[in-house]
Amino acid sequence: MTTIQQHSLVLYKNGPALVKQMGDKPEIELAKGKTLKVRPKDIVPLHPGPIQSFAELSSQTGDIETAWELLAGTKTTLPELAELIYEDFSPATVWATWQLVDDGLYFRGTPEEITVCTAEEVAQTQAARQAKATEKQAWAEFLERVQAIQILPDDDRYLQEVEALALGRQNNSRLLRELGQAETAEVAHNLLLKLKVWDETINPYPQRQGVPTDTPTTPLPELIQEERTDLTHLPAFAIDDEDSQDPDDAVSLDGNRLWVHIADVAALVQPDTPADLEARGRGANLYLPEGTVHMLPSQATQTLALGLTDTSPALSFGLDLQTDGSVILMEVAPSWIKVNRLSYEQAETQLDKEPLQSLHHIAQNNYERRRANGSIELNLPEVKIRLVDGEIVIRPLPPLKSRDLVRETMLMTGEALARFAMDKTIPFPFTSQDVPEENDFPDTMSGMFTRRRTLTRSQVKSVPGPHAGLGLDLYTQVTSPLRRYTDLLAHQQIRAYIKGQTLLTESEVLERVGAAEAVTGSVRQAERLSNKHWTLVYLLRHPGWQGEGVLVETYNKRGLVVIPDLDLETRLHLRQSLPLDSTLWLKLNKVRLTELDTHFKITDQMS
Repeated sequence: MTTIQQHSLVLYKNGPALVKQMGDKPEIELAKGKTLKVRPKDIVPLHPGPIQSFAELSSQTGDIETAWELLAGTKTTLPELAELIYEDFSPATVWATWQLVDDGLYFRGTPEEITVCTAEEVAQTQAARQAKATEKQAWAEFLERVQAIQILPDDDRYLQEVEALALGRQNNSRLLRELGQAETAEVAHNLLLKLKVWDETINPYPQRQGVPTDTPTTPLPELIQEERTDLTHLPAFAIDDEDSQDPDDAVSLDGNRLWVHIADVAALVQPDTPADLEARGRGANLYLPEGTVHMLPSQATQTLALGLTDTSPALSFGLDLQTDGSVILMEVAPSWIKVNRLSYEQAETQLDKEPLQSLHHIAQNNYERRRANGSIELNLPEVKIRLVDGEIVIRPLPPLKSRDLVRETMLMTGEALARFAMDKTIPFPFTSQDVPEENDFPDTMSGMFTRRRTLTRSQVKSVPGPHAGLGLDLYTQVTSPLRRYTDLLAHQQIRAYIKGQTLLTESEVLERVGAAEAVTGSVRQAERLSNKHWTLVYLLRHPGWQGEGVLVETYNKRGLVVIPDLDLETRLHLRQSLPLDSTLWLKLNKVRLTELDTHFKITDQMS
């Protein structure tokens, strides 16, 4: 091949260049007039010249196909190929020949060695180019349809990436990029709604949070045959929401002993079994308005949930009440119990009858004890959102005494079991919460709203510690092993202890807690965002919605309002200065579903 010399034609970054001066670093001129010095290895000689300007590289006419047919399947050089096609070896014919090589249809390779393609290779390249051109045209037509909001059924293939972005499965979208829109999940969601590919019932948040939405199918063994204490003579009450399908706790009273019965999940799910590993990977049940995604297979609920059969297996905790109101775990036993299932509303009507009356009295005493120990009260609005036959039902949860009964007896169990595990030096998942720096707020809606913000998240540790929010010196979550993995972990340790089996070590407990907690945060976030999504869908379906809001925060002329009937927070403009906890009558103005944003305006109640 030709050596590099002054006034020769060379290839630089796949474009033509003229050598103006030689030296250690030749000086070259590029097609747009720019000159620069380069290393010799950065340029490839094409023609020795002389060539003075790029005007000499005029277009050429030659017999390209004849040359290709003569040489098909062989190798050649740039000078030989230029002579054959154009019957001349000049800077212009060499550059024209190199452009044919660079195009790759008939020829490919380097200036030193050029491969002449076979007829089959040429046909394949032509077909690929035609397909690419056809696809390019189809894409252009698709873009036009998107802009006109008139897509076709076959356009689904182009929209898959938009759906993947809306669901958090990828971070970019060619379509949004070419439309000049931000490549975000919210923008993708909005486009899918606008194109009517999705409707408002598509809830993207569980998948966006990366939590499993499929039903676990890991097989479970049969319930182990073991001696169980017969407690079927004690009326046991499983009190839960009316639509609960997996009751996992119940309470009984035997004289002065409080019995709390918990679904005996650890009898069926042993550490490191497939079901245990799957539950650990899910962290907890995922509760969505459209249904529940369980962390354990349905067989676990069918076998272990309390009250689904005439008698139920349980792990029962016998608690004795001390004169100071504290509780001591006196007995732990696998048991058989006979369960009466009650909704909170049904239990509320029976609190004046035994044994619920005495159970409620015990619960009230425990509540007062916790309050005296500095528990932090948050009586903020709560609602339950459910999708029933396509209709969205939002039901405020009233402050029932029956709920207090269940809450307090479960807290007593957690406190007693934490003390038991500490006293017996059982490696255990203890739950604690730091004391907030400030907690002197009024017991009003705004005060409790601010109080909630001061609280740090509860932490699950291997070392026991106080739980500031609950007003307890020791605590563990243990009463929902069908629903939370750390509760199941606690049951596995307690069962191993009472059976004299090998306990998990502290590091093994922490490893399992860490794995479950890493997922649980996403589960709770998916629930929170899903509830808000369906609340906004409800408002979209009730565009004339009006109702009360309570002002809980102000800044400048803006206010943060809590809507109790929807458990929804919204920001709005205040036309005048108003005191906190003012009740405002609101009218829905706008819903932005993909941004999970609402806008209300203050109006007269009669408007």
